[in-house]
Amino acid sequence: MKKFIALLSTVIIAATAFAGEFPDVSIAEVKALLGTKKATIIDVNGSESYAAGHVPGALDFDAIEKNFAKSLPEDKNALVIAYCGNPRCTAYQAAAKAAEKLGYKNVKHMSAGISGWKKAGEAVEKAK
Repeated sequence: MKKFIALLSTVIIAATAFAGEFPDVSIAEVKALLGTKKATIIDVNGSESYAAGHVPGALDFDAIEKNFAKSLPEDKNALVIAYCGNPRCTAYQAAAKAAEKLGYKNVKHMSAGISGWKKAGEAVEKAK
């Protein structure tokens, strides 16, 4: 029994570690934030995907990566939301970890990604 409990504890700890390093934010929450200037939204799908359609107001991580700090607000407590393609995609971590490394304390992940955004019937913005 002790071995079973130890094994179960290990599985739970491992599952928690892989559940996601950053808190999830829903499509509805992101939609409510659009236009409020209360969040910086980062698309980490690549410039080609970004041009084809992204969450309105999102920034193209590929285009801003070299000067990422300049694209983020001065307030290190400001909300930064990163997303990529879908719930299984981990590309968002590049932007989320970069923001965290710069000292941002409120970094979240829209795990539904652009695919979930579109499936929910939300409008996308195309690059000009």
